[in-house]
Amino acid sequence: MGLLKIVEWKDDSKNQIVYKVNLDKDYINRGSKLIVRESQTCVFSDKGRMADVFLPGTYSLDTNNIPIITKLLSWKYGFESPFKSDVFFVNTKQFTNNRWGTINPIIVRDQDFGNVRIKGFGTYSFKVKDAYKFMCELSGTNSTYKTEDIQDWLRSIIVTGVTDAIGESKTPILDMAADLMELGEVVKETMQPDLDKIGIELVKFNFENFSLPENLEKALDKQTEMNIMRKNMDVYTQMAQADALKEAAKNPGMAGSMMSAGIGLGMGANMGKAFGNMTQDMGTEKVKCSKCGALMSKDAKFCPECGNPNGLTCPKCGAVLKEGAKFCSECGEPLKKSCPKCGAELAPGAKFCPECGHKLK
Repeated sequence: MGLLKIVEWKDDSKNQIVYKVNLDKDYINRGSKLIVRESQTCVFSDKGRMADVFLPGTYSLDTNNIPIITKLLSWKYGFESPFKSDVFFVNTKQFTNNRWGTINPIIVRDQDFGNVRIKGFGTYSFKVKDAYKFMCELSGTNSTYKTEDIQDWLRSIIVTGVTDAIGESKTPILDMAADLMELGEVVKETMQPDLDKIGIELVKFNFENFSLPENLEKALDKQTEMNIMRKNMDVYTQMAQADALKEAAKNPGMAGSMMSAGIGLGMGANMGKAFGNMTQDMGTEKVKCSKCGALMSKDAKFCPECGNPNGLTCPKCGAVLKEGAKFCSECGEPLKKSCPKCGAELAPGAKFCPECGHKLK
């Protein structure tokens, strides 16, 4: 048996939370040094009962600084003899990048899509805040305790917190990406009271992503594609028409076949309409308005631009006259007059004789 003069834990691990000092062949004597480094806490235990807790620092072990364990052992000589006790070092640093994920989908009621099954993924970090509670509630007298030993339990609490947070937030699925940080804080606050009971602090909780059912993801992708096409339909149509006209110019017989087939995002309908209008316009005789000069159909009664009557008018009352009329249908004014000089027939409203040029009154 040897006397252990320095009690310490040189931690070089990344996932070990609790380390038990091996005292199978050693004793701790009065005057031994206890070294507790930063991000460590040391707990002495006697027969499974947690006793003294030492925070970071260097201690000389005697009855002045371990009164509780002295009382537990009821040493007759006041800590004069070597003693054996369980010594645990608890790692209080932050354990980061622990992953979580929902094994089964969470059913949420969405205002846009109804009942939807979603899955969540992310990371979290934690640390031991109260080493005494942690040893009493979880680790006990285990010689080692690693993050793997607690991850499954923490994950089950996390999924419960995530389900509760999502249900109470009532955030639409399409807006969740913008609220991931807020949801993470809600989950953290929801879980912390239960973790306080075992001496653990949830330092950080992150949502990385939500996943939707495959059929819903495909439907959303299709909807997005249709919205983009709908906003740019005019551009697509014009481009298709331009490409079709280029091909038609190379092959004169191609335009007619394309028109009949209606190919190219409505190009056939649009071009057919354009050609139809051209045919209609070509079959209608155009005349100029006598007042503003605008083109209009010969059969139009009034100019579409200025409203001026189309055709011959009565020189007395201005009424529109029918072609070949001899008298005005409104005032009875004779319409056919002759030149007083040469006797040539005059048009209604004429100011000069078309034959001799005599000025009419």
